[in-house]
Amino acid sequence: MQNFARNVDVLTQGLKAGISGLMNLANQGGDPASGVFFVNFNQDCTSLAVGTKTGYRLFSLSSVDNLEQIYENGSEDICIVERLFSSSLVAVVSLTSPRKLKVCHFKKGTEICNYSYSNTILAVKLNRARLVVCLEESLYIHNIRDMKVLHTIRDTPPNPSGLCTLSINSDNCFLAYPGSNTIGEVQIFDAINLHAKTMIPAHDSPLAALGFSPSGTKVATASEKGTVIRVFLVHDGSKLYEFRRGVKRCVSISSLAFSMDSTFLCCSSNTETVHVFKLEEPKEVPRQASEENQGWMGYLTKAVTASANYLPSQVTDVFNQGRAFASVHLPYQGLRNVCAITMIQKVLRLLVASADGTLYVYNLDTNEGGDCTLLKQYRLDGKPEQVAELPPVSAATLTNEHVETSAALSSHSSPKPVVNSAATAGSINSYAGILKGCSPGSMSGTVESEKFHEMAAATESPPKGGFRFDDESEFPPVTQKTE
Repeated sequence: MQNFARNVDVLTQGLKAGISGLMNLANQGGDPASGVFFVNFNQDCTSLAVGTKTGYRLFSLSSVDNLEQIYENGSEDICIVERLFSSSLVAVVSLTSPRKLKVCHFKKGTEICNYSYSNTILAVKLNRARLVVCLEESLYIHNIRDMKVLHTIRDTPPNPSGLCTLSINSDNCFLAYPGSNTIGEVQIFDAINLHAKTMIPAHDSPLAALGFSPSGTKVATASEKGTVIRVFLVHDGSKLYEFRRGVKRCVSISSLAFSMDSTFLCCSSNTETVHVFKLEEPKEVPRQASEENQGWMGYLTKAVTASANYLPSQVTDVFNQGRAFASVHLPYQGLRNVCAITMIQKVLRLLVASADGTLYVYNLDTNEGGDCTLLKQYRLDGKPEQVAELPPVSAATLTNEHVETSAALSSHSSPKPVVNSAATAGSINSYAGILKGCSPGSMSGTVESEKFHEMAAATESPPKGGFRFDDESEFPPVTQKTE
């Protein structure tokens, strides 16, 4: 009897482990066949970084008709790669050394410095003033000029997905991360003055996605439930907008991204639909329309409006939520992806990069919205291009737009590498499940002083009034350990 009970216990533990493994695989949402671990746009969406089993690639997003590969590194398996705007400075983390961060000058193929942390690096965020490293229960804030650790946020709520975001604006340099792992609280931290700014109670469910506006004055949030997107004012945490993504099912939202002018907000998930919301004040309904012209629909609208004060707040909130201005229907579902809205050749485009190693470029009609037209798609993992098939169109409805779109889709071009050199030893950060179980160690950082001269050459056309890696002073070797 004891042997039977022991066998049942072993079988139960095996089932639990198997189910847990399947859940982790589902949460990762990647495509093992593609070998892509990480895809992310840089801060101003002028380039795209891809981390794969065989290194990382950087692509320029200056043209719709040609995806130019500007760099390829084939040294090791890269699970995080973040480029600083259009500079030569990149921060990389590999699967073989998931606790080590390397800061490199990719054009020279040199390593500027490296830091090791006590646990797996789950995310890296950077702007012209700060570099933030996110671990499961702590955040390290570095001064990007010399990579010194300025502040450590310890004992944060468990954050196994490495959810955090850093404003790209150095004047409003705010860091956002989950303030709880049971409800959707957003902690806003001032990364310049190094103190907590505000806590925003954004959702009832735990957070799933965060995104700052380019100015750093607004933050967009989504919860694990995934049905409602909210936008808050960073200064005081007041709610500005609320959008409904859907009501039929709960989804896993993977990215939230503002356009550079903060007029639009895009949202992607593990479903086949990408939503675009327009951030504008709701238009008031004219009050002078007569009841005869309104008919029974007008009467019903008045009745609902009049009874709004007597309905539960959950019901009235649904009436006040905005709907998607435009949308994209991807040819797949179940994969993680990141989206962005950016200006390419003076035209606003919607970009979606998928974990299967594909970049989709869509036209976004800023006046009418609606379904976005697919213009181009590119492979990011080096595999041959596959021409997308357009839906059948009858001769009677064939328009110039269909002809132009068909021509665009039939002219897919493979990315052309410009540089191919290995370095000498950016959310798709879905690799967190792969890295679980890494043994912790002590935090130590070693910075090569002569390498910091690379910082000056790593940036191109620094902005006026600040952020220049042109400090000619020598930085002594630094070794830091956490207690």
